[in-house]
Amino acid sequence: MHGVDLVIFDCDGVLVDSEPISARVLAAALCAEGLPTTEHEARRRYQGLQLPEMVERIEAELGRGLPADWLTAFRERRAEVFRRALRAVPGARGAVERIAGAGVQVCVASQAGLEKTRLSLGLTGLAPLFPDGALFSAALVARGKPHPDLFLHAAAHLGVAPARCVVVEDSPSGVAAAISAGMRVFAYTADPAGPPLLDPAAEPLGALSELPGRLGI
Repeated sequence: MHGVDLVIFDCDGVLVDSEPISARVLAAALCAEGLPTTEHEARRRYQGLQLPEMVERIEAELGRGLPADWLTAFRERRAEVFRRALRAVPGARGAVERIAGAGVQVCVASQAGLEKTRLSLGLTGLAPLFPDGALFSAALVARGKPHPDLFLHAAAHLGVAPARCVVVEDSPSGVAAAISAGMRVFAYTADPAGPPLLDPAAEPLGALSELPGRLGI
């Protein structure tokens, strides 16, 4: 192995195939508010943002505030569709099990709140791979991605130096955060509809099943 003690996974788009679902629900909600938006546009504009940042950007584009219950309704609708359609990303379970089986710690560090991460992992059967002590949210730190705070917090909590951490990300903000944290980063590029992840410091990863081998496991 190549000096790896901790692998940090983003959740949405890396472990669970949630980004297309979230984008469809968001696009429909924005169209209902008079802001015509396609699924592709929703992903391009808002993927990787924390919900308060997303709302702020939407309101700026609308030129007015959203209804007081808009965010709650969006979360509820998204959770409803997740319960019907959310699936694990192909290869996610096997990759995590192989890495953990080799004695390397694994955790999840997401922009989303812990409630959403727990729901996503539970619906896809991945929850047993990550106990509560291995789940981290940007809500726990002062600044979310693209700042390094979340990844540094996770590493410190688990007692691992940043240089011995690997991050798997699928968003430009996540890749930037990992690089800023001084961690090795794999840019998961299997989703053709996802945002471009063109950073020379990131290593492209086309399938999660490749990850253990790339780590020498």
